[in-house]
Amino acid sequence: MSSNQPNAASPSSGGRFLFLCFLALAVAGVTFAVTAVLVNIFERKQEARAPFVRLVEVDEVTTDPEIWGVNWPFQYDSYVKTVDMEETEYGGSNAMTQSKLDAHPWLKRLFAGYAFSIDYRDARGHAYMLHDQEVTKRVTERKQSGACLHCHASIIPTYRRIGLEAEGKPADAAALAADFNWPAVMSGFKDVCAMDYTSANEEVKKTPDHLPGDKPADLEKTEPAAPHEGTAHPVSCIDCHDPANMAIRVTRPGFVTGIAALAESDDPVPHLPSIHRWRQGKRDKPYDPNVDAGRQEMRTFVCAQCHVEYYCASKETLFFPWGGGLKAGDIEKTYDEHKFPDGTPFYDYEHGETKAHIYKAQHPEFELWSQGIHARSGVSCADCHMPYERQGAMKVSSHWVRSPMLSINRSCQNCHHVPEAELKERVEIIQGRTTEMIERAAVAMTDMLDAIRAAQASDATAEQMAPILELQKKAMWRLDFVSSENSKGFHADQEAAKLLGESIDYSRQAQALALQVRAGEAPESTAPIVPVQGITDKRKEPPAEAAAPAKPEKEEDDKDEAATPKPQEDPAK
Repeated sequence: MSSNQPNAASPSSGGRFLFLCFLALAVAGVTFAVTAVLVNIFERKQEARAPFVRLVEVDEVTTDPEIWGVNWPFQYDSYVKTVDMEETEYGGSNAMTQSKLDAHPWLKRLFAGYAFSIDYRDARGHAYMLHDQEVTKRVTERKQSGACLHCHASIIPTYRRIGLEAEGKPADAAALAADFNWPAVMSGFKDVCAMDYTSANEEVKKTPDHLPGDKPADLEKTEPAAPHEGTAHPVSCIDCHDPANMAIRVTRPGFVTGIAALAESDDPVPHLPSIHRWRQGKRDKPYDPNVDAGRQEMRTFVCAQCHVEYYCASKETLFFPWGGGLKAGDIEKTYDEHKFPDGTPFYDYEHGETKAHIYKAQHPEFELWSQGIHARSGVSCADCHMPYERQGAMKVSSHWVRSPMLSINRSCQNCHHVPEAELKERVEIIQGRTTEMIERAAVAMTDMLDAIRAAQASDATAEQMAPILELQKKAMWRLDFVSSENSKGFHADQEAAKLLGESIDYSRQAQALALQVRAGEAPESTAPIVPVQGITDKRKEPPAEAAAPAKPEKEEDDKDEAATPKPQEDPAK
């Protein structure tokens, strides 16, 4: 038998067989893994292309957010979290516990003569916004305007219904659901602003919150809205989203007219590029944010529908005072030049202690943000207060609207690549310094009021008091503008510091004038002015004996000058 004949059972052939088996298994495993990854990617892409399944219909009358939650559960689940109460150092969504008036008694004097002097509390989450307004003493003990519901309720279908009824057109649920109908909304908005709060709130309750049959059977069986949500619906999905395609939109008439007035002004707004483009264009139509604004701007505009300064009372239809610009001084000038429809000068309230006519700031977050670095950097409200979060393949904007300090990682660290503790410390430093300046301005304000009351008690004339009361108005406007704004200066710390500095200055000017009026004209002082003593005054001439040069040095200089030959003059010249 030849020794070269191969042996089928030899170790080398068995090793090759095992290697081939292992290789086949490895290839199969890799193939399976790659296939699984590709399938997963495909599924995720499909999921991202179809981010929701429309299980129920929503339309222009669906103010009930629970129905929207059937189609968009991730957004709805985060929206309902606004009932949670978690505090931050200087604001955010807080429990309705302590009154600001108890924590800061000077506020009672700031708002003397105005309903805020009897009840003023920290804001809570959006879920409470209607209920808290319905139960505040400002509404239960004082007569308020229906304009207050412009921002606290999901009120657009009510505006539309009242507008359609005024035109004699159908205004049932089907008609309300058919179209947004801006003319009818604007008409109803003006009518509601002329109502008192109680009547307007009853009109909201009359308006259907969905079409019959749109609400799934399991939701029809649920209990009525929880007490914290109010008897109607607070601001919800329909107020910021088009039910047909979920596009972001603005719906508040006050904002639409206000931003159009801002576009018509000369106020530089580099943080709003669409307004700049509109100004450079034909300008044949008013600026329309739903047509002209970019998506990133809209992520701020939907918040600026309400987090702004505005006039909200019964003497005139609610309006945003942006015709001269967004700064506190611009708004003040707009108010100074504004007249009520009856021709009387504009003011919010007559101060209860001094009778000065005062402007009341609401909550000018958009205006102050517009002066800050985040606005200039293209950062929207939603970027910080509604940060994106990952839900499967989808990137979803959280609707748990709250302080960015409660979600630093998602709200801040996308841009600021520093530790959370450092970011939190930066914010607290700004807010702490602003709070300290607010308290200093409050001390100056109360000293001013004491001085004004003393001057008035001393029989000062109206002519004498007029410039003092004007200074009071300026001082209070600036203090209120910063203290009522919910970022405690963070949105624009330099602007906030400037306004508080001006407030202190105006308060002290008014105080000094009031004291002068009370004391009368002082006699001219005859006290001598004592010259500077104890140090050498270098501006005086030195003593004569010290200043006279030594004669030998002078004579030596004269000899040197005489010995020095003078240059000969050129005859040719």
